[in-house]
Amino acid sequence: MEVTEKSGFYVYSDVELDKNEGIQIEALKTASQNSIPDPDRWLDEETQRNILLTSLDAILNWARRSSLWPVVCFPACCAFELIATAASRFDISRFGMEVIRASPRQADVMITAGTLTWKMAPNVRRIYEQMAEPKWVIAMGACAISGGTFAQSYSVVPGYNRIIPVDVYIPGCPPRPEALLHGIRMLHNKIAKQSIKQEAGK
Repeated sequence: MEVTEKSGFYVYSDVELDKNEGIQIEALKTASQNSIPDPDRWLDEETQRNILLTSLDAILNWARRSSLWPVVCFPACCAFELIATAASRFDISRFGMEVIRASPRQADVMITAGTLTWKMAPNVRRIYEQMAEPKWVIAMGACAISGGTFAQSYSVVPGYNRIIPVDVYIPGCPPRPEALLHGIRMLHNKIAKQSIKQEAGK
């Protein structure tokens, strides 16, 4: 509102001022029929940043492959390479496998390291059957895969896959710790592709 410099009175009359003010208020009322949304988009953004959407298969497979617990089943010389793999240089504890379980009921992976004779075969099969599902088997070394240099012997099992299902084969006589670590990673990849739906259909 303007004021004259000399008289100090308003240029506009009170009626005009009231009229203009009324027009402004009515225009504001017309433009304000809908409420302005609350500025809370940051709440949704925070939720989106902190919620991970995935499948149940992915969660369970991640948990399973991150904590494989081996069972004692090392009948011969490849066991020493497994022991070296568990030592500080190669350190299988990064895969959650540092504790070799004494009971098959506490384990879910069998690393069959060494020559297997037919006399020992029933005990190895019994250990496998006592393991809880899901369970996996790694055949470590030539003897575990095919009987190795003793394959033609009457007393040697020509491969663990004759008595139990094998998931991963690691060749060598004996395979080095790096090969065992590679086999463990292959088993991780295999576990990552499994599905609960397939397990339920068994």
